[in-house]
Amino acid sequence: MANSLKVAVIGAGVSGLVAARELLRENHQVTVFEKLDQVGGTWVYDDRVEDGHCLDLDPNRSIVHSSIYASLRTNLPRPLMGYSDFKFEDKSYGDPRLFPGHVEVLKFLQDFANEFGVTKVIQFKSEVVRVEESGDHDQFVVEWRTMEDRSEEGVFDAVVVCNGHNTEPRVADDVPGIKEWSRKQLHSHNYRIPEPYQDQVVVIIGNGASASDISREIATTAKEVHLSTRSSDVKVTKLDGYRNIWQHMKINHVFDNGAVEFEDGDSIIADAIIHCTGYKVHFPFLRSNNMVNVDDNCVGPLYKHVFLPQHAPRLAFIGLNSHHGIFYRLAELQAKWVALSLSAKISLPSKDEMLADVYKLYQEMDQNGIPKRYTHSLRFQYEYVDWLAEQVDLHVEDELKKTVNTLIGNISAPPNGYRDTWVL
Repeated sequence: MANSLKVAVIGAGVSGLVAARELLRENHQVTVFEKLDQVGGTWVYDDRVEDGHCLDLDPNRSIVHSSIYASLRTNLPRPLMGYSDFKFEDKSYGDPRLFPGHVEVLKFLQDFANEFGVTKVIQFKSEVVRVEESGDHDQFVVEWRTMEDRSEEGVFDAVVVCNGHNTEPRVADDVPGIKEWSRKQLHSHNYRIPEPYQDQVVVIIGNGASASDISREIATTAKEVHLSTRSSDVKVTKLDGYRNIWQHMKINHVFDNGAVEFEDGDSIIADAIIHCTGYKVHFPFLRSNNMVNVDDNCVGPLYKHVFLPQHAPRLAFIGLNSHHGIFYRLAELQAKWVALSLSAKISLPSKDEMLADVYKLYQEMDQNGIPKRYTHSLRFQYEYVDWLAEQVDLHVEDELKKTVNTLIGNISAPPNGYRDTWVL
């Protein structure tokens, strides 16, 4: 029988819950550390916002973990948001829409945790503040702080990092003049409702899902909304179906009198700028003698986006991959791979072989002109998913892949959005 290891899992969100479930199935001794008082991670709506200017974040500020706004709905349909043996599409929580709201997702995760006994091993209101090697280098010291501001620590055989990557804002601080701009600026991390922007002129930087959603919601109360994107092929125009949303190229300069000048030649006087510019991968608790490096959101060196070769399989990361259409299943595959590796049922390559694989990936990205920040962005590629599935002897249904491909071909931004117009 495989040894039962003492394993710490950091985070009780989508990745942490399935990691705990897979580790428990392998009879490991699991403790999940969760800062909040409930499961769900980023799917726990919090109407609080952080204090301070988004361009000058105080590292000692009171951090709000969740980045979701009150009206947020999923950008993936139900069939793509479940695990292999616990599917979202089989559940009903009162919202029958194909793309449900965040309340439904939270209920689904709560049910998952209860169904598989994960809730019993979660230590709530416990924020991990330090993870480092113990003296014998075969174990890790984990220190956590409770809500009563009491510090405790324990020694673990393995650590699985699942703290998410939607909490530390990434801002457009390279825009000329933006650091001196005295009017309201915030990151989408701190956006909750549109009412504070009544009759204002708002500039939104970004062209992702949050920029699209927030701009359309704010337009219901704001006087004008101006979207700015770095994309060079953007059509500069008023958006079809909207009376007060304009699309622009990137910002050329902002001025202290409120003026915002775009590269397309337009200029407006704005009341607020919202940065919908993504997030930084952040591990403030990790002390690993510089063996883990985060450079422009590239965490490395990580073998197959999961294992740190120097400590494999006893230090692992789950859920780093972004922009993937079947993220839940991907997290499940990674979790099973970690659990089976810790049980010695799967053998990993040597440290040198893993490092060679990582540097080969870096070289290929460099040759293809792919920035570092996209290292863990698999988009909608399936080679990695199929490889993982083969490692753990699972199968990812072709129907899931077809659903993703169909979704890609139908995503658009009509006045009512693709969520209510697209059908399976």
